[in-house]
Amino acid sequence: MANKLYYGDNLAVLRESIADESVDLVYLDPPFNSNAGYNLLFKAPAGQKSEAQIEAFEDTWHWTESAARAYEDVIRSRHTEAATMLKAMRSFLGENDMMAYLAMMAVRLIELHRTLKPTGSLYLHCDPTASHYLKILLDAIFGKEHYNNEIIWQRTNAHNFKSRHFHRVHDVILKYVKSDSYFYRQLYGSFSSQQLARYDEDPATGRMFTGQDLTIIGGDLTPWRGTNPTAPRGWGMSLAERERLWAADMILKRKDGSPRLDGRKVWLDEKAGVPVSDMWNDVSRIANTSGERLGYPTQKPLALLERIIQASSNPGDIVLDPFCGCGTAVHAAQKLERNWIGIDITHLAVSLIERRLKDAFPGIAFEVHGTPKDFAGARDLAERDKYQFEWWAVSLVDAVPQGGKKKGMDRGIDGIRWVRSGPKDEFEKVLVSVKGGETVGAAMVRDLKGTIEREGALGGMFVTLAEPTREMTREAAAAGFFETSFGTHPKIQILTIAGLLAGQKPNLPSPSRGEGFKQAPKETGLEKQSKLNL
Repeated sequence: MANKLYYGDNLAVLRESIADESVDLVYLDPPFNSNAGYNLLFKAPAGQKSEAQIEAFEDTWHWTESAARAYEDVIRSRHTEAATMLKAMRSFLGENDMMAYLAMMAVRLIELHRTLKPTGSLYLHCDPTASHYLKILLDAIFGKEHYNNEIIWQRTNAHNFKSRHFHRVHDVILKYVKSDSYFYRQLYGSFSSQQLARYDEDPATGRMFTGQDLTIIGGDLTPWRGTNPTAPRGWGMSLAERERLWAADMILKRKDGSPRLDGRKVWLDEKAGVPVSDMWNDVSRIANTSGERLGYPTQKPLALLERIIQASSNPGDIVLDPFCGCGTAVHAAQKLERNWIGIDITHLAVSLIERRLKDAFPGIAFEVHGTPKDFAGARDLAERDKYQFEWWAVSLVDAVPQGGKKKGMDRGIDGIRWVRSGPKDEFEKVLVSVKGGETVGAAMVRDLKGTIEREGALGGMFVTLAEPTREMTREAAAAGFFETSFGTHPKIQILTIAGLLAGQKPNLPSPSRGEGFKQAPKETGLEKQSKLNL
């Protein structure tokens, strides 16, 4: 099973590309907050003003034709319980943002249930805004008997400001299983300092030990070797077992030599740790200064996904994340030797994940589906979605996007590439202008030249789907050159999509890795990770 990354609507990808009962573990984090729109802030190299900011996605869901179509898909499906529940929710909520979100989620959860193997599990990560509604939907789709856990993840501590409610510091992770034959591995955490304080050192071996209760409620009240248990607690094991432990010196004694009621000797080095419960307060959020932080607004800690993947899958299993964002789930899956499938609806996320995986796992091989592979695919994307085309084209020249979908936000700049201009970490910016239309002209090159001057940039790249005219080429050549410590470079370069797809590279110094999303740390000790069975 190849590791696969898909650009596109996850509903279409699930229906067209993911087979029945082929996935071992699903993790999804579909954000819902009707007041939120998330910005991506791209960092400039140290000492430079950071200007590049785009709205990566809006998680606001509205009752539109798409939501109504998703609702009708569920109503017409074979999942009568889900249809009944969704009808009830619409009757209660009306046709608002929350109902749109639930309809869009319901049709996708039905598909995710289809893809899971009988041994599989699904973890749905959400905040308390919608978790109660999602739990009802999951009960209807998976069956209430297959509800497994509601995990509380304490993602932060209480904030130091006044509020008219208790500070909201946790997310909810709902775990459902496909059947009673689901796979689960018990995980263990570290002992607390208070727990460790209960242990003593054995003078003979240096090992740490403590005593464990030998009694249970309703146990045997018969006196044994001078110790009389008191009701309601009696001996919790047979006389033969107690005698065996006594002979092995595995029962602690009181001063008079009689056995202690809490005297079963247990060794610290034989205990796996504290069993992980459904309250996770030992996985910290990603701090602003963390080397793990890539700049994605909803990025989750790698340790959180590693815990989920270790608990509910084995090496070689398939992990699916249909809202993969910056790719933490697929990163964790790769690190833990699982196969993976990631889906996201923005080229920005897909580009980020490609870079993240290549940074963390040098030599990694994986498939990318849905992004243009040839000129026809690029033209189709430009016709369907101007902004997705721009974000994709910007990635072809190792730049990061600038501006969002609001008119005028980009100020004529679609991307920025920071380049090293001197030997001592001296950085300057090169601007990117992307044109996906059928007609381009010299005036557009002159506009880019004016923007370069206005912004104080070194130069610019004019990336075009259409072939440039002779006048455009002359206009670009007339702009002259700029100098860096690494050579002379055209001030304005015209680059075609066809040429970039064929391997053409801009005439620029190597891009600075101090810009945009941070470079993911390289995973060490994982040499065999690059040897994938594709």
